[in-house]
Amino acid sequence: MVVQLDNEIWFPNPRKGEEDGFFAIGGDLSVERLVLAYSNGIFPWYAYRPEDNMFLPKDFYNDDGTPQIRWYCPMQRFVIFPNEIHISHSMRTLLNKEQYVVTMGEAFDRVIHHCGALRDAEAGAWLGPHIVEAYTELHKLGLATSVEVWDKKDELVGGLYGVNIGKNFVGESMFSLVPSGSKVALIHLALFMQEFGRCLIDCQLETPHLRSMGGRFISYDEYMGYFK
Repeated sequence: MVVQLDNEIWFPNPRKGEEDGFFAIGGDLSVERLVLAYSNGIFPWYAYRPEDNMFLPKDFYNDDGTPQIRWYCPMQRFVIFPNEIHISHSMRTLLNKEQYVVTMGEAFDRVIHHCGALRDAEAGAWLGPHIVEAYTELHKLGLATSVEVWDKKDELVGGLYGVNIGKNFVGESMFSLVPSGSKVALIHLALFMQEFGRCLIDCQLETPHLRSMGGRFISYDEYMGYFK
């Protein structure tokens, strides 16, 4: 069952959503709603261009013709526990070469724009202007951060960004302009979280790339235990 949201900051019970986790539509991307969402394992995910939503029901659109926000909360969560990060022999060799410099939170704007630009030509692209604006605001408040990978020429060649919720990090997107650039960023994040006693990295979606680095599924109940 998918519930229509209104202007109040609330969410229905995500356990009653559809099999893929889609359970609510509408609302906004305000800081207050996003914090409530991520604190409950909920995230927005929708194609921002009207032409990518042309086959959806009419009630999926706002009055101005733009698509409404869709909210997801899968009951099986694909996560990486920092102490389970898998670093392959080839990645260890690459890291030992000290070919790249890694920073955190120093170029959030550039990272999120790179993530969006690399996918913008794809059908169903979701990292549009409203998402960029909303997560940039979260970053300004210390609720979102980025990991940047730089080469020897101080060029940004990889990175990722996501939301900080308690001791957890919810990954939103990553990019790589060189082989393994995003892997370097993810490994740095996991090692940082190990050092400071953080709990888990929420990958949101399973990919072979993330599974090879230690990603696995846990139940929503177990997942929410890390947010208490």
